[in-house]
Amino acid sequence: MVRGLYTAYTGMANEQKRLDIIANNLANSATVGYKEENVTNQAFDDVLTIKIRDASEAYNDRPIGKMSLGVKLGEVYTSFSQGSLRQTANPYNLALEGKGFFQMSVTDRAGNESIKYTRNGSFTMTKDGHIVDVDGNRLMGEAGEIMIPLDAVNVTVDEGGAIYTDGNYLDTIIITDFENYDYLIKSGDTMYQTVEGATQIPGNALVRQGFTEQSNVNVVSEMVEMISVTRAYEANQKVIQSVDRTLELAANTVGKV
Repeated sequence: MVRGLYTAYTGMANEQKRLDIIANNLANSATVGYKEENVTNQAFDDVLTIKIRDASEAYNDRPIGKMSLGVKLGEVYTSFSQGSLRQTANPYNLALEGKGFFQMSVTDRAGNESIKYTRNGSFTMTKDGHIVDVDGNRLMGEAGEIMIPLDAVNVTVDEGGAIYTDGNYLDTIIITDFENYDYLIKSGDTMYQTVEGATQIPGNALVRQGFTEQSNVNVVSEMVEMISVTRAYEANQKVIQSVDRTLELAANTVGKV
């Protein structure tokens, strides 16, 4: 009986985790450059059954196998599939079409600088000419932090990431990709940082000026999945209620006999 309670509990905990992931995806469905997350489930251990029509040994006096105590949570993973492109006509908005990330120079509260990676190309130009994201992190080029001359009238970026100001070449945006995305961890909603073992490779993404890459979350699919999760959660609740009633009956009725 108690095993049934634990099995239902692990199922509810698993569905709650899935629901949290779905809720976060829906909350960021309009976030530029956001990549949806999903969670995996580890399967039940195999349950061994009796041998049918096998008289080679007496199995009725020994355990016929083992049973798992419930579902096991797997890992949370990110889908890096391409999001749709939305035209903005802002010359500092950039989108990547293909594999790769923008390199950003990030300064924390302690003043320490590091390089992080993003697909969020909602950039603006500061009063001193830096190209920054909404948090003030600076876009990196081959010559370092990109700075646009304050007197520049026309700024263009070609598909290869080369920046031209009034027809003159300025710098090239660094597009970085990785051999294995398992070595990337999230830092905020749309920023990523590397862990030991990450191997950088040149990105093959094309840069689209005047566009932003939207979230790759499919709202309809997430809503359908939410309904499925809710029903699975309710089913586990009913299991707990059924086992609880059985335990109550055993304690209050059978125990009096």
